[in-house]
Amino acid sequence: MDRIKPQSGPRNRIGRIYNGMPARELGSEGWHKPWSGGNGGNCLEAMKLADGRIAVRQSTDPDGPALIYTTDEMTAFIEGAKAGEADFLLS
Repeated sequence: MDRIKPQSGPRNRIGRIYNGMPARELGSEGWHKPWSGGNGGNCLEAMKLADGRIAVRQSTDPDGPALIYTTDEMTAFIEGAKAGEADFLLS
């Protein structure tokens, strides 16, 4: 998989949106749990940003870092996971 390159993305109301920024700076509205299993609510939350990119954070650490992905990166990840390319993570 290609390395994710830092992007000089658009600015939010506080500053530049960047990979690893504190998720709280993106606000508390708009975060969704795309799926949730039987793990007691410990899962990922995702937010679609105004410029089309996707922010992801750990639900148990909403003030922790947000990972920022382009729609192409997220599409590649989801399609790869559906095709079994990430199955090695479960074994």
